[in-house]
Amino acid sequence: MYKILKAETLAAKIHLMVVHAPRVASHCQPGQFIIVKLDEKGERIPLTICDYDREEGTITIVFQEIGVSTIKMAELKAGDSFRDFVGPLGCPSEFVHEDIEELKKKKMVFVAGGVGTAPVYPQVKWLHEHGITADVILGSKTKDMVILEKELGEVSNLYVTTDDGSYGRSGMVTKTLEDLVTNEGKHYDVCVAIGPMIMMKFVCLLTKKLGIHTIVSMNPIMVDGTGMCGACRLQVGDEIKFACVDGPEFDGHLVDFDQAMKRSQMYKTEEGRALLKLQEGDTHHGGCGHCGGDE
Repeated sequence: MYKILKAETLAAKIHLMVVHAPRVASHCQPGQFIIVKLDEKGERIPLTICDYDREEGTITIVFQEIGVSTIKMAELKAGDSFRDFVGPLGCPSEFVHEDIEELKKKKMVFVAGGVGTAPVYPQVKWLHEHGITADVILGSKTKDMVILEKELGEVSNLYVTTDDGSYGRSGMVTKTLEDLVTNEGKHYDVCVAIGPMIMMKFVCLLTKKLGIHTIVSMNPIMVDGTGMCGACRLQVGDEIKFACVDGPEFDGHLVDFDQAMKRSQMYKTEEGRALLKLQEGDTHHGGCGHCGGDE
């Protein structure tokens, strides 16, 4: 069992938990994720790692109430436990493996939307610890939905923007990014965008125009997290990738966002899942016990 040491609400329906999971904490890197199960019968929920403390053996997760499982999860308090806490899964952010001196020469901007702010934090924190301060555009619908502002502000040059203009700059994250580059003389070599798929799509359309290499973190439906069930299949350029094992980070200019968004809508219904199976064949890499073989 994995004990919850801290549970708090960051904004409406958005929660943060600190979980004691020493093995995961000792191995994880920015960009990776975990899968939790509340109990024996619980659904497997993939969540990005928001922070980790190797000495304390803890992992911080941030999640949004969306379905039954996450609503149940939001009811857990400090002292409660998860039945399973599996990770680290996926590949670390690509810059983790780069030469630090080379990395220091690059100007990086992170675009975080909504709950996508959580996986941005460990990346910019890691960079900050290695002497690199990135720019971060933190986008939210309204002031009340802004999360991790203080934490991000301590490790980056932070620009907060709200869709309704109730806090920080006004408008979508793309507007702030375009302003920084075209009106405020900023130059970026790399953009990392993490948030809703529609946001990442529009950031990529803009960065393509601006000539900025862009990485996105894909969060499609995942079932088993080991590449076996095929739920998180993506078209990246002319290749088929599985977000859980090949990602979650990909070259944003190669991702087929329209197909990914369509798939994620279809996966929400049983009829849609059956149709995907018919169109794509059985995408299993082997038998996947977790999705009952019918995904």
